[in-house]
Amino acid sequence: MNENTLREEICFVGRSLFERGYVHATAGNISARLQDGSILITPTDACLGRLAPQDLVRVDSEGQAPAGARPSKTITLHRRIYGAEPQARCVIHTHSTHLVALTLKGVWRQADIVPPITPYYVMKVGHVPLIAYRRPGDPQVGELVAQAIAAGQQAGAPLRAVMLDRLGPNVWHESPTAAMAVLEELEETARLWLMTGAQPLDEAQIDELRTAFGARW
Repeated sequence: MNENTLREEICFVGRSLFERGYVHATAGNISARLQDGSILITPTDACLGRLAPQDLVRVDSEGQAPAGARPSKTITLHRRIYGAEPQARCVIHTHSTHLVALTLKGVWRQADIVPPITPYYVMKVGHVPLIAYRRPGDPQVGELVAQAIAAGQQAGAPLRAVMLDRLGPNVWHESPTAAMAVLEELEETARLWLMTGAQPLDEAQIDELRTAFGARW
């Protein structure tokens, strides 16, 4: 995907998330990694529903932005995710209502914020650990997330998302549209579990999903 097309797709995804209530006001950010290692990222304090392609900030492979540009304050975290997970090409962060509510009420467990209650959650999302609270933009968050990614890789279940306590999820995938799909499935599963308190699928059911679909659980 060339840079112009990628800029347009980021704006499409931002607008879609804003219009459907996954983000509000100036909360949330999106980035995508280019072939040369540079990163396109939404500006700080930008409304994702009103982005234009030229608004996106290009940060080079050393983390430097053009003079006067104001990339999202979470750029350090995005760069750590890309460094820890080579397959990640896009990272999305939102303050999705049900996921934030879940951390306020109490997640299922530290390593899995919600139980595997639906097959599509197991297949499309996988494990999502809770990252301890730090203020927005705290550089320590990047290290905590990188450690979680490494732990998932070592366990043979690579992550596609983490949940920042009281702030919201960070999800990643091969494109902005694919990352948005992970976010949608994660938020919907949190909503369902808050509504129902449903029991998880059993191990035999999960193993069937691994065999049939290569589920990363």
